[in-house]
Amino acid sequence: MKHFFNRRETIVTEALDGLLQTSSAGRLARLDAFPEIKVILRADWDKSKVAIISGGGAGHEPSHAGFVGKGMLTAAVSGEIFASPSVDAVLTAIRAVTGPKGVLLIVKNYTGDRLNFGLAAEKARAEGFDVEMVIVADDIAIPGIIQPRGVAGTLFVHKIAGYHAEAGAALKTVAGLASAAAGSIVSLGMSLSTCSVPGQTHEDRLGTNEGELGLGIHGEPGVERISLQPIADLVATMTERLAAKLEDAADHALLINNLGAVPPLEMGVIANAVLSSQIANRVRLIIGPAPMMTALNMNGFSLSLIRLDADREAALRATVEPHAWPPAAERHEIVILPAPQRASRQSDAVPASDNRNNRRLVTALCEHLISLETELNRLDGRVGDGDTGSTVATGARSILARIDTLPLKDPAATMASIGEILSTSMGGSSGVLLSIFFTAASKSMAEKDDFAAALLAGLDRMTFYGGAVVGDRTMVDALAPALAALSSGGVAAAARAAAAGAQSTRAMRQARAGRASYVGEKDLEGVPDPGAVAVAGVFEVAAALV
Repeated sequence: MKHFFNRRETIVTEALDGLLQTSSAGRLARLDAFPEIKVILRADWDKSKVAIISGGGAGHEPSHAGFVGKGMLTAAVSGEIFASPSVDAVLTAIRAVTGPKGVLLIVKNYTGDRLNFGLAAEKARAEGFDVEMVIVADDIAIPGIIQPRGVAGTLFVHKIAGYHAEAGAALKTVAGLASAAAGSIVSLGMSLSTCSVPGQTHEDRLGTNEGELGLGIHGEPGVERISLQPIADLVATMTERLAAKLEDAADHALLINNLGAVPPLEMGVIANAVLSSQIANRVRLIIGPAPMMTALNMNGFSLSLIRLDADREAALRATVEPHAWPPAAERHEIVILPAPQRASRQSDAVPASDNRNNRRLVTALCEHLISLETELNRLDGRVGDGDTGSTVATGARSILARIDTLPLKDPAATMASIGEILSTSMGGSSGVLLSIFFTAASKSMAEKDDFAAALLAGLDRMTFYGGAVVGDRTMVDALAPALAALSSGGVAAAARAAAAGAQSTRAMRQARAGRASYVGEKDLEGVPDPGAVAVAGVFEVAAALV
């Protein structure tokens, strides 16, 4: 996989400097032992309160440095990607921030972190520092394991310890509350891909329709592979296992963590699934969804739950300086407000009516546009996003489905109705533009019974709002000459002008409107604009019928 970086050897230090330069001025600092010792700390720290230190390997951003700030961590110690920081680095951090009230180390339950933080703690005690350490082991993925991993639930402990330290509590009190919190957390993760380490060859061990349940945050395999399913089913599996580990029916806080690469759209779907699952009624507070403890670019997420009491709830609700911690939201029902009633429209006042010739014309035009769906998509796939045919066909099908409701004896009212249908059913910019076209044409024709002039009025409004003119390589290249010819030479002349206009777009090597404007000259050469082709087809059918 591709990554944005300079050299693998400097990626962590450059990322930390990027964090420092984009945080509020004067809020964060680093020690001058950088880059061998990577310690990010509060620039305003005065050692008058209990210090809170955490850390670990890089690759979990915003953890850990992103949570340094008033109300959370005093300092974070970073190793290289997925590698524990050294004993010297941890010890240096302890010396830098620890005052008379002591320091609490919050450590995830991995061997490297336990050993390096543990030895640093012993050395610091030998130097006279008052040090306590809390180990977080919140992962429930592996049944019966003696040493569960520490994963995203560690963030609850950061928040709770930071809250009490900021309030001035003593070290023993802060450590006790942090330890109790760590013992009340359960977490479980799921991913659809492995992560990719910059500078290393990436091999995804998962098949196209496979995911992993119960994975760690360092790219290690999950406990089991699972088949790709709707997210509601995947979440049901996770929440069933989490619910089995909850102590009782007490209220809990839920942390929804993005492991790095899940788009916000999908995280919203995940959040909705979790808050519709069997654990929803046991959740009072929600943190996220957000990337809080990632595994580089892993396409996965994790869920963490902590049992609430009044003290923990106050700690989790408290505002903090670090932006990486999203404010806690209380679980609530979706608020639904009544939509405004629509104003009366021109087509509302005109009842449905039938006219054999108009019905025949509208039907033939719509059926022809539907028949062009595949070809227009093919053309659009060359110069755009490949959906012009489907978009046009959707609008045509919607008109056909409502043809019995149209006031076909009244051309002005029929155009108004078509404009409304296309505005709600066709979608995309084409749907809006054609809705404008028919709506404006309807207004013009209601004022003066001149069909050709009404269509030109529609074109004027469409080009005004859309911005395209002849030569921009859009449907206007066929529509404008066709309507000009219609006024003077009739439908047959309009059909010939539309065909010539559509053909002219083949030679246009630059588009100045629409998605084709993002495409290079070589890709446009020799390919007609699909919208112009659709317009030419409409006039061709109309000429055959009239």
